[in-house]
Amino acid sequence: MNSLNILHINNWFGLGGAFIAAHNIHKGLSRAGIQSFFAYKDEINGVFQEKANDFKNTVQIVQRKNQFVDLANSITRRMGLNYVANPSIADLKHQACYQNAALLNFHLLHDDYFSYLMLPSLTRDKPAVYTLHDMWSFTGHCAYSYDCSKWQTGCGKCPYPNALPPIQRDATSLEWKLKNWAYQHSNLTIVAPSRWLAECAKKSMLNCFPIHHISYGIDTVAYQPLDQQQCQSDLGIPQHKKVLIFGAQDMTNRRKGGDLLLKALSRIPKSLKAETVLLTFGDEAKAISNAAEIEVLHLGYISSDRLKAIAYSAADLFLFPTRADVCGLVGLEAAACGTPTVAFNVGGVPDYVRPGITGYLAKPEDADDFCNGIVQLLEDVNLGDRMSQNCRKVAVEEYSLEVQAQRYIQLYQQILRVSV
Repeated sequence: MNSLNILHINNWFGLGGAFIAAHNIHKGLSRAGIQSFFAYKDEINGVFQEKANDFKNTVQIVQRKNQFVDLANSITRRMGLNYVANPSIADLKHQACYQNAALLNFHLLHDDYFSYLMLPSLTRDKPAVYTLHDMWSFTGHCAYSYDCSKWQTGCGKCPYPNALPPIQRDATSLEWKLKNWAYQHSNLTIVAPSRWLAECAKKSMLNCFPIHHISYGIDTVAYQPLDQQQCQSDLGIPQHKKVLIFGAQDMTNRRKGGDLLLKALSRIPKSLKAETVLLTFGDEAKAISNAAEIEVLHLGYISSDRLKAIAYSAADLFLFPTRADVCGLVGLEAAACGTPTVAFNVGGVPDYVRPGITGYLAKPEDADDFCNGIVQLLEDVNLGDRMSQNCRKVAVEEYSLEVQAQRYIQLYQQILRVSV
């Protein structure tokens, strides 16, 4: 058995920023010569199997489907406990990928295949790293708590019951206690991808574990600056236009800040609007076309790294209006392509959006300040050029897959030395 045989466990495969972030760790480790496997929920076949595509060493987790499990899940959900009744993850212990692993690395776990009450059993014989991709691990139900800090001492009377993942009944105090019990009997090391989330973890029930900060990694070869004029020509953008880019996914989700973006765009001076194009990608970007009051070019959903790199490289600014985010993988992708970001000063975004260096940080909830950032960076061409160079430098030196992989390898080795 390889001393650095790592098994990653995530709730799904192929969708969302958290999956991409988790899979980037797996990909970076594999490139570094580490035996790394990626286990996730099988929603179709109900069996473990190797995934026959370009993603190597991926294993599906059986999601048990029977009358008892369905009934138990239905009852606990109505009680306000979303992820306690499904025993599917217990089957993983009988698989070779688990038995051969020297260390486990958990990722996004809030889904109906995984019960966090299984953490003590899964980590009894093997140490584990828990990479946080949101706040769910230490709250009474929510992935982001916004202005609520009850998770620091015990939840209850939740002010945001509809925050993802939503609950049917307020059992947040009980869920907080159940999670705390599970952690007290588990062998975990916590990794947060941003300084903000690491500080949150230190104030939470997770403070009984070692807590480390390891930034997200991105493929800085796939995402690199391309010729801007050529990219604009490829996308049908007139050469004289200034170009903004925005990734629109789930526009109804208040956390994403689409409403704040529309307010900011509406306040851009008319003369600047006339020479600006808003480039959008994502499933729901068409929703902003009529309300943006600016010329919009919609690219649709983009899954190709190459096409995203072309889109980022065509733009002068990336707009990231999120109200809460661990880090923001799309912002890192844009930075790797040399595109500065305008964002709000929230969550882990300030780790890489550095005022005057790689972008502009607006005051939270302040659409006028967000607009000021857009105008300032579009009108000051020299500042934009300097920021573009800084973005690429920061991405390569601090956020590459290679840098991330080496930090994880060092942490794994440290944990395994202690566990021997």
